Amino acid sequence: MRFAPVVLILIPELAAAAGYAGAKACEPCHAAIFATQSTTGHARALAPSSGSQPGNWAFGAGLQAITFVTRIAPDSYREDGLTWYRSIGGMAVTPGQRDSKGVVFRTFDPNARFLACFSCHSTGPITVDKDEQIVPHELGIRCEVCHGPAAAHVEDPVRNRLRNPLQSGAAGMNRFCGQCHRTDDESGSELKALDDPRNARDQTLRLAASKCFLRSNGRLSCVTCHDPHQPLEQNAASYNARCQTCHAAKMHRRPVGGGEACASCHMPNVPVGPILQFANHRIAIYAPANPLVPVTSRAGR
Repeated sequence: MRFAPVVLILIPELAAAAGYAGAKACEPCHAAIFATQSTTGHARALAPSSGSQPGNWAFGAGLQAITFVTRIAPDSYREDGLTWYRSIGGMAVTPGQRDSKGVVFRTFDPNARFLACFSCHSTGPITVDKDEQIVPHELGIRCEVCHGPAAAHVEDPVRNRLRNPLQSGAAGMNRFCGQCHRTDDESGSELKALDDPRNARDQTLRLAASKCFLRSNGRLSCVTCHDPHQPLEQNAASYNARCQTCHAAKMHRRPVGGGEACASCHMPNVPVGPILQFANHRIAIYAPANPLVPVTSRAGR
């Protein structure tokens, strides 16, 4: 967990002054988008733990996993050592941890690493109540994460236009997503090595290293393939149409089965630990035995 810049307000009553309206305020004018975005993994990225779950907070929508956080002291939280994984339907050691003991973070650590977990999984400023409990402004990644505080827009939509990250171009869009979709090591430093399997989770870093991105003339961004207002499409073949907008004529040098999805070969899944795996967003040609490093890179070309 980690990553986006943290906005911290110590007095909860000041949260409204930050100009956030909440996703429900968007529904009257954007009903269809509100309805579909509410079903996405982003919208369900953070929730209070349910009665059947451990801890106080559940991080993740459960598409792959849910990690739990427990408040253990007025100024300390623990990222629990056991995470629920969909692929096994049960609990195992949390990604990045060595055992089931968990890792303790101080709320006001100078690096603000733990507050950044809440920042990336919620919308708006993070507040701390009178008992020093962390209070997210709005659970999950909702409208105002991408479009900015909307209270003024709700009052007067014509005069107060909202931000559209797409206007920053493909590279800017990818940097925006990369504020949270990135991976750190234990020191908090971002993993940069493209041959490190841990950064398979860092989709924007790997996409930026793809020839598809470098040769797209600023057209290829995260939202080329992923509509942020729709649930994540998990059928690899559904992305073929996006590939064919640039690769209408396939240039395969060996026979390829008619039913194979482009992504299954050119964006193979990379194991990250014993349970998790992520699609390699460094679009390239890979040998079946090595889904992390492209064939051309290993050959020095």
